Amino acid sequence: MSEPSATAPRQNLVTPVLVSGCIVLMIGFAIRSSFGVFQIPIAAEFGWPRAEFSLAIAIQNLAWGIGQPIFGALADRFGDRKAIVAGVICYAAGLVLSSFAVTPGAHQLLEILVGFGIAGMGFGVILAVVGRAASDENRSMALGIATAAGSLGQVFGPPIAEWLLGSFSWQEVFLIFAGVIGLALFALPTMRAPVVPKAALEESMGAILTKAVRDPSYALIFVGFFSCGYQLGFITAHFPAFVTEMCGPIDPGSTLHSMGITTTSALGAVAISLIGLANIAGTLYAGWLGQRFSRKKLLAGIYLGRTVVAALFILLPITPLSVVLFSVAMGSLWLATVPLTSGLVAHIYGLRYMGTLYGLVFFSHQLGSFLGVWLGGALYDSTGSYVAVWWVGVGVGLLSAIVHLPVNETPLTRRKVAAA
Repeated sequence: MSEPSATAPRQNLVTPVLVSGCIVLMIGFAIRSSFGVFQIPIAAEFGWPRAEFSLAIAIQNLAWGIGQPIFGALADRFGDRKAIVAGVICYAAGLVLSSFAVTPGAHQLLEILVGFGIAGMGFGVILAVVGRAASDENRSMALGIATAAGSLGQVFGPPIAEWLLGSFSWQEVFLIFAGVIGLALFALPTMRAPVVPKAALEESMGAILTKAVRDPSYALIFVGFFSCGYQLGFITAHFPAFVTEMCGPIDPGSTLHSMGITTTSALGAVAISLIGLANIAGTLYAGWLGQRFSRKKLLAGIYLGRTVVAALFILLPITPLSVVLFSVAMGSLWLATVPLTSGLVAHIYGLRYMGTLYGLVFFSHQLGSFLGVWLGGALYDSTGSYVAVWWVGVGVGLLSAIVHLPVNETPLTRRKVAAA
């Protein structure tokens, strides 16, 4: 009996492609997450209602969603680096032109360009190339690390924007950020897409898209990702105001007060940072779990966890302690869905057109984000409270937990073999 052949050497988790992808995502998300900081300076200079700039951010989210499958398809067809360069150009141009905008309509129109730029530097393109570069055993963790890099940008982006506004006008900060976006180009030389297996080239993009659209599991994943966007969009845009208005006072003898957090408005801002910090750990852990357990069951568990956390928070008295606990709990589940959802798409439908297929699923996420931002303001104006829109978020979270359970995780290629 012959000796068994030596096993293939284990591939490294950290690769140049992963490092480059993390840099691009970190830069893009640092600036994207800082736009809320500009709301008051811009509204104060021109005397605009805050709803005008809020609508601009909502349009940015929608444009990001529309642009994601487009840039994913560009990456799949012409190469990842070309798609990222196009995204950098759109992002920087949108920021530069916005610095000269003096009407709400101009800002809202230019946010379409910024949204497309975010798409070109965002998850759809970057996670696709990271996923193709990673080995099967490392893919879920690599996607988690890349997603966490975006969260890290969210942690330090807004404070840097606030610090710059102390010395420069908002127009000058927009121009500075446009230059920072250009730094992402220096990460591209090491982002070399791996060779696509010959078998994956035999089917066209149209053929793969047709199979995916006809697969009920793809529709379930699409629907399930909607609630993620809704909850993220609503909380990011409205949670600081929600905390300011509904949270009980901060006890002068509390730890928070001794840390300099003396008002509920300050607590609301800190809550967003806590969500971002907890999200780093949660996303990495989700990526690790995705290598070992069923991704659809993990996703169902995450959405159920969000539902329970949100329901308990709104049902119980809202205090400074409950705000902190909610922020940490929700943050740990915040973007944990991204490596699992992108990994599930890659596992079922293959890596060749992952950018396009995940981009379409991400469009559902951004539809939810647009609705969460817009509906939060609309229902608040009509009811004087965020409670109704909060319960809508609880409901869609429960729906997402349910719809992921019937997903068939078997790759399409294996289904064909099994049916034959």
